[in-house]
Amino acid sequence: MEHHTCFHCGLDTKDSEIIFDGKSFCCNGCKTVYEIFSVNDLTCYYDLQQAPGTTPKEIEGKYNFLENHKIIDKLLEFNDGKTQIITLYIPHIHCSSCIWILENLNKLHPSISSSIVNFGKKNVRITYNSETLSLKDLVILLNSIGYEPYISLDDYSTSKKNIDRSLIYKLGFAGFAFGNVMFLSFPEYFEVNEFWLEQYKPLFRWLMFAYSIPVVFYSAQEYFISAYKGLRSKFLNIDVPIALGVLVLFIRSTIEIIFDYGSGFFDSLTGLIFFLLLGKFFQQKTYSFLSFERDYKSYFPIGITKILADGKEESIQVYDIEKGDRLLIRNEELIPVDCILIKGSARIDYSFVTGESKTVSKNSGDKLFAGGKQLDGSIEVDVLKSVEQSYLTQLWSNDVFKVDKEEAFKSITNKISKHFTIAILSIALISTAYWLFIDSTKALNVFTAILIIACPCALALSAPFTFGNVLRILGTKKFYLKNASVIEQLAKIDTIIFDKTGTITANKDTTINYEGEELSLQEESLLRSTLRGSNHPLSRALYQLLNDNDIVSLDTYQEYLGEGIEGQYKEAKIKIGSAPFVGFALETATLNTSVHISTNNTYKGKFTFYNAYRKGLSQLFNKLKKHYDLVILSGDNEGEKENLKKLLPSKTKLLFNQKPEDKLEYIKYHQSEGANILMIGDGLNDAGALAQSNVGIVISENVNVFSPACDAILDASKFNQLYQYIKLSKASLKIIKWSFLLSFLYNIIGLYFAISGQLSPVFAAILMPLSSISVVGFTTLTTNLAGRKLK
Repeated sequence: MEHHTCFHCGLDTKDSEIIFDGKSFCCNGCKTVYEIFSVNDLTCYYDLQQAPGTTPKEIEGKYNFLENHKIIDKLLEFNDGKTQIITLYIPHIHCSSCIWILENLNKLHPSISSSIVNFGKKNVRITYNSETLSLKDLVILLNSIGYEPYISLDDYSTSKKNIDRSLIYKLGFAGFAFGNVMFLSFPEYFEVNEFWLEQYKPLFRWLMFAYSIPVVFYSAQEYFISAYKGLRSKFLNIDVPIALGVLVLFIRSTIEIIFDYGSGFFDSLTGLIFFLLLGKFFQQKTYSFLSFERDYKSYFPIGITKILADGKEESIQVYDIEKGDRLLIRNEELIPVDCILIKGSARIDYSFVTGESKTVSKNSGDKLFAGGKQLDGSIEVDVLKSVEQSYLTQLWSNDVFKVDKEEAFKSITNKISKHFTIAILSIALISTAYWLFIDSTKALNVFTAILIIACPCALALSAPFTFGNVLRILGTKKFYLKNASVIEQLAKIDTIIFDKTGTITANKDTTINYEGEELSLQEESLLRSTLRGSNHPLSRALYQLLNDNDIVSLDTYQEYLGEGIEGQYKEAKIKIGSAPFVGFALETATLNTSVHISTNNTYKGKFTFYNAYRKGLSQLFNKLKKHYDLVILSGDNEGEKENLKKLLPSKTKLLFNQKPEDKLEYIKYHQSEGANILMIGDGLNDAGALAQSNVGIVISENVNVFSPACDAILDASKFNQLYQYIKLSKASLKIIKWSFLLSFLYNIIGLYFAISGQLSPVFAAILMPLSSISVVGFTTLTTNLAGRKLK
């Protein structure tokens, strides 16, 4: 039987009080049940379930208000009766260990599907199954692991949180105590032999001890709590060596004054904690200054159609949506706000929010949540509240749509933290043992100085600050990335694939000609009404051409990916799309991009589109060809082949008549050959190819292209700047490597002086936050300089 110990009562397997089944174990003493799981090759335990009565009644009673459904509805972001999503403010988030624990909540309770931490805002967004875990039980779970959320309905209604001033209070206590302890230590420093000072020396020492108690047990408590939680989970976090150093200094100093061996190290102890907290304070201020949260003022121009009072339609950006507006949601479009269904047949896919692909049908008067995708033609809705772009950002960054693209980066950070801490503890113990034999008076100073000077905070900050600042810079240039890991992926690409229609062509400048039988007013009205539900670039362009025709409410609507759309109103049916789709044999001489029409199975004619290519297309491809393999994958025919040959470099591959599945298979094949592929499309027929590629970019031309399939959205006006954006991504990786080198250099120099006994703990405490600030300053300065080259 494996060896296990109950953390609550201390009973052990040797006492036959532990029931072990391989995946969990139960203590018969206090009835605590533990789940066993593994993270980064470490075995971790968590008390998954406790017998009735083991949760303090005062804690349960404190959250009884979370059983009130009216209160719950105000707190939740999403609720479909089974899946609930809530963002909770956690004041106690302060380090990488906190992030690690909170983002692994699914390992602590099976009903939690995902949890994402926003370190800057100190909140965690949790998705869970409300049928097996209530909101009250979720909050109690967080409280039991030391992360009690701050919940205030007033704050939730105004979207504001009370300012957490605990760090300022702790810093104030530490600073006050440090100053007084230094003052009381002056006689010891200068070895003053005045009778009065000598007589009261014991009093001064006990006063220093008294000043140190609140500093250790109040100001430094978060270091001890974090270290304890890490050790309890068998995980060595970066607070373990700090807590150990503080504890050793305090115990050693207390022993010295009790037995009158000396004055101890209370000056170093209080100074150490003061400077550690000062460094944390400046770090938080730096995070606030370099806010990487992309609000609506710098976010992508995702568009939506607003229906005006006179029935006319207007395309607006989502942050212009106001309560009471009437919106048109087309087929395959995302619902950007909470709203009420007014008109149309709604079949909503909430997988964007919950990860579950099951669709739900809604009737007129039903409430629809932001993040759902309409799958059955167009609908009209009334807005209940204005949009919050940060919420859409969270949806877009949902873990459901990440294909382990961040895992490499996360594992590297965790490995650095774990192995670095083990190495530093080993160096500290070996060096201390050495100095105990050589000069025992220096042993304690060496031990604490090593633990403090070699804190891996600077290493842990390098990548997040670099990627975060680049993310912000690209956002201001209208290139919007889903998350920081996309930057790393973008820097590694070697092949770029472009879609044609809506990607390298500008929809606004396209000219359209009609050839065939003249359409009646009823047919034109049916045509426009059917086009109204489609989001395809050709459909949108044709819809604008028929702007003067009336709209009718379709009885049926169906869209066939890569083929076309069909609609029915009363007895009239219409098909719009490719020639085979509408039942017409395509002539081989017809090579232009065309959309064919048939009504009641009778072919009517075609709309021919004459493309206008985006500004700077030729210059962009000439820059890219020097570094990347370039491919055009188009679903259209070869009518534009000769024009493209003139515009694009000679080595560009041109492939036409490609169905959506053909594009996906093309990318998959070349990835199997070792290619790192960037796919650039319109986000509609290219969804599969965008998801399969290493990086998928959607071109936004003020249409609703918000899609989990893509990793980035590029404003159409900045299409010719794509090469510069990729160059900045490559430069950011070089900046991270240089910042790692800077951090390692600092640690090597600091360790040399610490091991040789030339560095006191208080100076180590000053240098440690300075190293973090210097790394943050270096990455911020260099990324800003690189970003200035962008237009």
